[in-house]
Amino acid sequence: MKNRTVRGITALALGAALLLSACGSSDDAESPSPSASESTVAEPTAADIAALEGVTVEGEPGTEPTLTIPTPLTTSTDVTRVTSEGTGDEITEGSLVGLQLVMYTGSDGAKLQSTWESEPFEAQLSGADLPPALEEAVVGQKVGTRILYAQPQTTADGASDTIVFAVDLLSTREAPTRAQGEAVTPAEGLPTVTLDDSGVPSLDIPEGYTAPSELVVQTLIKGDGPVVEAGQAIQVQYAGWKLSDGSQFESSWESAPFTTVIGSGAVIAGWDQGLVGQTVGSQVLLVIPKALAYGGTASELADEDLVFVVDILRVT
Repeated sequence: MKNRTVRGITALALGAALLLSACGSSDDAESPSPSASESTVAEPTAADIAALEGVTVEGEPGTEPTLTIPTPLTTSTDVTRVTSEGTGDEITEGSLVGLQLVMYTGSDGAKLQSTWESEPFEAQLSGADLPPALEEAVVGQKVGTRILYAQPQTTADGASDTIVFAVDLLSTREAPTRAQGEAVTPAEGLPTVTLDDSGVPSLDIPEGYTAPSELVVQTLIKGDGPVVEAGQAIQVQYAGWKLSDGSQFESSWESAPFTTVIGSGAVIAGWDQGLVGQTVGSQVLLVIPKALAYGGTASELADEDLVFVVDILRVT
């Protein structure tokens, strides 16, 4: 799957972390919300800056560049350098930015991997998708800018190398905060969802409504984005209620959107089964019997049938 290739690049080479302890994790029902990890990067030394200055970049922005690296290139910390400035829209903090990148090893100057051979990807400038040093370099730039970025890394076998990236900023847009699409009339008798002006859902469970024996999946808003596939990382807003008494037990709306890998067992089975096949931009009502939620675990929700309203914001 193309998205896996790109996500592998960002996770391995850019240090992007998918926070998998969130809603629906059967091992951690009481701490479902993602929390940003803190990262402190040392200021580059004069030698670090000089090392990156020695890299030659060939190729116009918008096409895959070729890097010539004076080897061995090493840096003690992350270093960035703008090699060409764009003239497009300014990229602001919190926005989504479309990126293409190619990476080379500093030890021997060999090309390691490139998104130009697959597809570009989007990163959210919120302190999570990109390493802090690169994000700092991106914010305030304009679309069309090219940035060189060096990052020292240690491999699983303990070897060290500095990876050099050429990053092209292709686009920018506001990050979605709620489902956007065509309203769908739900089946009769289901719990009723009401949205406030910001899109935050509330739930009304009809009197006499009984827990289903099988998963109930009802699209409330049909988005026009790509279809969500198993193994993809998705970003969502969600809220969850106990079916037994209608009380809400968690909500990402009170903190920040949640990112997880769907269809892989990282979240409860009701999410994996109910969200794979939906489209980005959709809002989905899930009524989940306990067997597909936390049943059989030590969670305080183990005996509860659950209701979730999930807004699928994007594939990450």
